[in-house]
Amino acid sequence: MTITVAKLLADDTRAAMCLALMDGRARTAGELARHVGVAPSTATEHLSRLVEGGLLVEARQGRHRYLRLAGPRAAELLEILTAFGPRPEAKVNSLRAHRTAKALAFARTCYDHLAGTLGVAVTDRLVERGVLDEDGLTVSDAGRVWFAGFLGEELVTRGRRPVSRSCLDWTERRPHLAGVAGQALLRSFVEREWLTPRETPRALRLTPQGREALGDLFALELDAA
Repeated sequence: MTITVAKLLADDTRAAMCLALMDGRARTAGELARHVGVAPSTATEHLSRLVEGGLLVEARQGRHRYLRLAGPRAAELLEILTAFGPRPEAKVNSLRAHRTAKALAFARTCYDHLAGTLGVAVTDRLVERGVLDEDGLTVSDAGRVWFAGFLGEELVTRGRRPVSRSCLDWTERRPHLAGVAGQALLRSFVEREWLTPRETPRALRLTPQGREALGDLFALELDAA
């Protein structure tokens, strides 16, 4: 299975399609074709292989075929594999591409949790304060109390998804928080409007109130620009 997935992602077009879905949203085959710059027929062939390989799932609505990642485990695999590739900043060749790479590197969604420089910085602070254990980023007993106070509810996991886990960040090359705790933390930041979506898929903008709030909460010096 691992070899099969590796072969699927060895193709640049298929890898780009998967990365475009890393924000957890579904997109049509046509949207993905335009995103990677291939003909619809070519996109259909690639997408069918990704569905067969278990990386994507599809749903049909009328004439449209919607694709999304198969779930958190697929997103985790993509993030980890990307971490072993070259940094995206090394490939940019325009001002717009440079700004996009910079935005993604600072704060972005990794499926349903926070990644990038900001995600790693928040994770580091949670480890320093004993909310997370450094080994595997497990939520400590004191951490469950902290999350309950911050979120207004206790962390509850459903199915086989862990309460927390470590996810290797592809730009920082260091771990950020994933799992139920990571999802809840990002959802709270967005609901409080500390982070808002940018025009670039997956990229997040730190708002002025977010800079102040996260700076106070985690003793971080952040640039809202």
